[in-house]
Amino acid sequence: MPRIVLFQPQIPPNTGNVARTCAATTTPLHLIEPLGFVIDDRQLRRAGLDYWPWVDLQRHGDLEAFQRHRSRQGGRLVALSAHAELPYSHFDFAASDWLLFGRETEGLPAELLAIADARLGIPMAGGLNRGGGVRSLNLSVAVAVVLFEALRQLESPAPQQV
Repeated sequence: MPRIVLFQPQIPPNTGNVARTCAATTTPLHLIEPLGFVIDDRQLRRAGLDYWPWVDLQRHGDLEAFQRHRSRQGGRLVALSAHAELPYSHFDFAASDWLLFGRETEGLPAELLAIADARLGIPMAGGLNRGGGVRSLNLSVAVAVVLFEALRQLESPAPQQV
């Protein structure tokens, strides 16, 4: 099962909504600190509703602590970024992937993108690179879009050859 990783999330309701998606899909959620809120923040709890007991939540004190944990577990680091050239829908996901999402206001720093095994984006018809005014999707929406594609790929049996 892929894992969701949020790098220094800043907005409590976004993290709460991501946690709810993780609970619904039994997907582990990893938070890399520092966070822009306290973990028991009322808005965070409200956004996650009463699903927090079903969230496999792990917190990492910083990027280095997360990297040590990930290296022990194995798997590819798959970064999602508005600056990526490969659409998430053209990527073959693996059950051991770590799906990494950046801060709501800044995305992922360049040095973190540089160490990722893959960098993926979510194409948008109205995006800035196409003359529109939308730079990115809400964090919780982006997580759901990519996670459900990964789960679709991993849970669907391979087509039978005739």
